[in-house]
Amino acid sequence: MTTRRTILIVGGGTAGWLTAAYLAKALGPSVGITLLESPDIGIIGVGEGTFPTIRDTLRFLGIDEAAFVRETSATFKQGVRFRDWLRPPGDGGDDHSYFHPFEPPFYAEGTSLVPYWLLQDDATRPPFAEAVTIQNRVAEAQRGPKQSSEGDFEGPLNYAYHFDAVGLSRVLADRARQLGVTHLPGRVDAVATAENGWIAHLDTDVGRLQADLYIDCTGFRAELIGRAMGSPFRSVADQLFTDRAITCKLPYDRPDAPIESYTVASAHEAGWIWDIGLAGARGIGCVYSSRYIDDDRAAAILGDYVGARAGEVSTRRLSFDAGYRERPWIGNCVAVGLSGGFLEPLESTGVVLIEAAVGMIAELFPHHGPADLPARRFNELMTARYATIVTFLKLHYCLSRRPEPFWRDNADPATIPERLRDLLDQWRYRPPSRFDFMIDVESFAFFNYQYILYGMGFRTDLSAGRRDFPDTAEAERLFARIKGYGERATLDLPMHRNLVEQLAQGAPRGISRERTGS
Repeated sequence: MTTRRTILIVGGGTAGWLTAAYLAKALGPSVGITLLESPDIGIIGVGEGTFPTIRDTLRFLGIDEAAFVRETSATFKQGVRFRDWLRPPGDGGDDHSYFHPFEPPFYAEGTSLVPYWLLQDDATRPPFAEAVTIQNRVAEAQRGPKQSSEGDFEGPLNYAYHFDAVGLSRVLADRARQLGVTHLPGRVDAVATAENGWIAHLDTDVGRLQADLYIDCTGFRAELIGRAMGSPFRSVADQLFTDRAITCKLPYDRPDAPIESYTVASAHEAGWIWDIGLAGARGIGCVYSSRYIDDDRAAAILGDYVGARAGEVSTRRLSFDAGYRERPWIGNCVAVGLSGGFLEPLESTGVVLIEAAVGMIAELFPHHGPADLPARRFNELMTARYATIVTFLKLHYCLSRRPEPFWRDNADPATIPERLRDLLDQWRYRPPSRFDFMIDVESFAFFNYQYILYGMGFRTDLSAGRRDFPDTAEAERLFARIKGYGERATLDLPMHRNLVEQLAQGAPRGISRERTGS
């Protein structure tokens, strides 16, 4: 008879409860899962945003979308609006901004419109995202990406969410318990290791706990993978400079105030400010580098952004080190979430990395044999994924023409990953291609790079091959069709706030359609 395998997750929050619910669903009752959560440690919730992969995750867990929206104060996110990243406001004419939508560029009949946009006059052509997708117009019109009557996690446009992190943890915890996860409120007093360096057991204030696999979701403290197992931390502070954030919540001026269905990311002298719309308030955070400005200056920048109501809000300061564990899985211990690494809030990669890690654990989990059998492959894939995200995030910074020292240092080739420098050299003569990336270690597709590149005014010169793109008339017809579809969609789709309220006020459908079992 095979002994039932056990997993002990240390730490709650988004990382812990998402890991618990996902593994309980994926592995079934043959694996016993316990989550130990200290009631004294709060949830950081940096960013409060997601990438569209979250929809597949929530669908897999059997969570009802309307209940999710209601319980987490969630709103819909269709991309990111970047403001002032290319140059400071008022410098060189009109203020600069661009949109990074979740929808890929329109592609029809084997023809990409990207080369035809690149060959247009850059003085008169529309912005890239506006030309190649309808989502730009829909989001700017403050419309939602779907109708409330459409199925869970379905709709004509790709989307993710903004949410309250505490509410999300509650939803995930409820679902995990439904799936059989045991919840133990308590804290770790000591980690005992065996002669081979593996974890032998944990001494806690609720007794001694043992498991076949220990999952570290203790956040930046990294109590298991860092303190006990000694996994080295690889800093990327020489490439990604931000290491601080000051956050606040700002209630709307009135209950019916419009809600943007995208994150607003506004650059400042030494970083950027996020501004996201939840159902009842805006979540705002000033991300900055302590090497370039001090905390008081960052607080002043946030106050200027919030405006006259700055005195009404309380703020919270966060510190983080940009980097990741070189070996997130050692022996019978694996790190998920902040304990495994954190880069910065830009592009909401925190939850994406949790999803990637737990998905791999579920597929690679050994139901018998040594618990460290998947460790080498997991470590290869996770460290490669972190490295590719560093490349993508750096792209946002290194193309800036802002004059401040923070931005000039970001444009210094010595701070740009070698892989990105090589790609930028190639992209001067062709647009990013799917062949530039390995899907198993990428969180972003080639077209995500296109939106950032061409939003930031990067020039790809196709003029020498103009004759290779003869279908100009057809391309113009497609551009006009996209514009027309976008205008029609802004009439057909509901206002974003209305969509959120319709879902939140609908008849309760329960957190899950599957109340028990897997």
